[in-house]
Amino acid sequence: MKPKTETNAANSTVVVHIIDDNESTRRAFTRLMRSAGMHGIAYASVEEFLESDFEQRSACIVTDVHLSENDSLSLPDRLQEGGFDIPVIFITADYSAETRERIRTAGGRAYFGKPVDDQALLDMIRWAARSP
Repeated sequence: MKPKTETNAANSTVVVHIIDDNESTRRAFTRLMRSAGMHGIAYASVEEFLESDFEQRSACIVTDVHLSENDSLSLPDRLQEGGFDIPVIFITADYSAETRERIRTAGGRAYFGKPVDDQALLDMIRWAARSP
């Protein structure tokens, strides 16, 4: 994991790292972030994100629970092990009690069932990116 060095502390634009193995979903979420004045950066996998020069300040991660390579539930632990505190919001089509419990146990800041309410997601991102 290689966090990007912050160069402008006054810049408070929320950076949203979008992890989803579906290209159209990544594009849709990136457009949604842009329309809300946020900066969306898309990744096809957890590994692609972790190998990138990601920013930590004013950042949030939105990821699908089930990705084709693996699931993303290990991401909060992997970030913490690397010394990073970036809130993770999970999106899932499997809204069962078991999946909700797995998300809570994994350390997800929030979770949304599909289809996602765009405004609720944006509000949660703003809150999570600015919460200690």
